Parts: sequence; structure tokens; C-alpha cells
Amino acid sequence: MSNNADIAPQNSGPLPFGSAGPRHVAIIMDGNGRWAQARGRPRLFGHHAGAKRVREVVEACPKLGIEYLTIFAFSTENWKRTQTEVAGLMNLFRRYISKEISALATENVRVRFIGDRLRLDAKLVKLMDDLEVETEENDGTHLTVALNYGGRDEVARATKRLARDVADGHLNPDHVDEETLPRYLDTCVLPDPDLVIRTSGEARISNFLLWQSAYSEYEFIDTLWPDFTAAELGRLCERFGQRDRRFGTVKT
Repeated sequence: MSNNADIAPQNSGPLPFGSAGPRHVAIIMDGNGRWAQARGRPRLFGHHAGAKRVREVVEACPKLGIEYLTIFAFSTENWKRTQTEVAGLMNLFRRYISKEISALATENVRVRFIGDRLRLDAKLVKLMDDLEVETEENDGTHLTVALNYGGRDEVARATKRLARDVADGHLNPDHVDEETLPRYLDTCVLPDPDLVIRTSGEARISNFLLWQSAYSEYEFIDTLWPDFTAAELGRLCERFGQRDRRFGTVKT
């Protein structure tokens, strides 16, 4: 039987209205290329600047009450970029993980990766596996990195695993409901995001956490990712706490 079938999400939905701030924040880190081009530099220069920004945001999470942070690092659609940019990004991921592994462990950050690892090179996958193992006992901020991730791809892979369990007789199809599929998603051990932020002024979700963000609050901001700060994250969290989240109900 698939291991995912036995794992229930820690929290099947986002936080209700009245919470001080978001427990789980997800970020679409957009604008690295434009940030670099505005400075007359190659796009990879912007990606390196964006990678450095991640550390500041992770370090700010405990002070803001954010327990879970999910960042969109590389999508299944990003393979369509130039070979030079893709190769540069893969090299950046390897260098970043190698450099940050000890710091993240020391700062009590628990790291997970979501996405399809089959297309990634073996060296990068080993680094990802090692970082997950190195930090698996940490109980501070839960940092999830979406790498070669796409929401539709995730649902397709989850559906295959679910169908396999049905075919093998481990799952009764009559018992499948809206709580079943989440147990097969990459995020099966994570709560749904309360707040999804997209930087760079684009107002679209780009195939990110499609199932999980059904009731998330969204913030589309003009700031390019390399210019995003902990202070801006704090302002967005404060604004989140002022929203009236009804989840389809009517207040009486």
C-alpha cells in the first residue's frame, strides 16, 4: 500500500478568522530576471540575489508566528527557459543547498522539498535528500521548497498513486472523497497555506498549490523578489489578520 495513504494532513485547512496571523505562508518568488535586467545584468544575477533573500525571510518567520513557509523555486514549466538559464539555476540550487545545510540545521529549520525529482540530476537530488535527513528532527520553521513543481503535475502524480491503491485492493473507491486525495499530494504532511504572496506585480497563481490554496488569502504585490524584505512580510501578515475569512458561510 502507498505510504501516502496512511498519512493524514496535520491540518486539513487554513486558519479561521480571528487568528493573529497566518500559520502557513506560501510565496511565488517572481521578478528575479526583471530585477537583474533593470540593472543591466544577466537574469542569473537576479536569481542569485533572490536566493540570498530567502534567508532573511526564513529568519523572520518565528517572530511573525509563521510556522510553515513554502517557496516556489522552480516550476515544471521553467524547463522551457533557455538552456543557459536552466543550467545556471540548477547549479545555483546545488550551491545554495550545500552552503545553507549547516546554517539551516543550526537555526532549527526543518526543510522539505516538493515536486517531481525524476527529471533532476542525481547530485542535486542527493543534496535534497541529505538536507531533509539533516533537518528532520528540527521543530522550528518548516521550510518547504517547491522544485520542479507544478500543481497539475502534483495532482496527476497523486491520482496515479491513488488509482494504484484502488487497483491493488488497498482502497475502496466508494470511500474516496475530498479528504482522500490530499493524503497522496506532495504536501500531505503540511497544513494548507493561509496566505499566498506573489511578488513582481503579476496577478496569477502560475500552477502553484492549486488544490491546497482553495481557501487561501492572496496578496499580489509590485515588489520584485530580490527587493522583498522581512518588514514587508510583516505588513502583509498584519493585513491578513484583519481579513474576514468566511469559508463560504455567512456571518450572523
